[in-house]
Amino acid sequence: MTISIPNILTVIRILLIPLFVIFLLKNLFSFALLVFAIAAISDALDGLFARYFNQHTVLGAYLDPIADKLLLTSAFISLAILKIVPAWLTVIVISRDILILLGVAIFSIININFEVKPSIASKCTTVAQLSTVFLVLLDPKLPDFYIIQWSLYWLTAGLTIISGLHYIYIGLNILQTASENTQAQK
Repeated sequence: MTISIPNILTVIRILLIPLFVIFLLKNLFSFALLVFAIAAISDALDGLFARYFNQHTVLGAYLDPIADKLLLTSAFISLAILKIVPAWLTVIVISRDILILLGVAIFSIININFEVKPSIASKCTTVAQLSTVFLVLLDPKLPDFYIIQWSLYWLTAGLTIISGLHYIYIGLNILQTASENTQAQK
């Protein structure tokens, strides 16, 4: 088995997370921003390489979203601890991810097969969350910047909630279909 370039990029992204958090906690925001940008670029590149070179793997299908969740969860927790982003936003972001993980765990426990595929709402949520972290790390000293910042917080919260509700809807449909299939087999 050969290791694909997209999977290598994903592993690099995971390995960058501790460095990113260390820079944040040491108030080295420029370095944290650089590491975060490299991680975000590696995320875009791994998807591009996977599509362009047809290097989709089962490992990558699981590892890529895990890397995204680890990066964003680490960022939001660190930024909330430093009181740079509101704690309520961090709670919303992490609650959605826990909800998704619980759904995956439940489906695995009760042997329901499902495809790991992010929805459009989920992709928009990820972009909003990445943009929020990127913007607060930039820390521009522009007049009225807080209006932009708070607008992005609310947009991120709204998209995160919509995405979470969408995953609940999808999960309930999968459970309903599995239940109907089980009843039909009896």
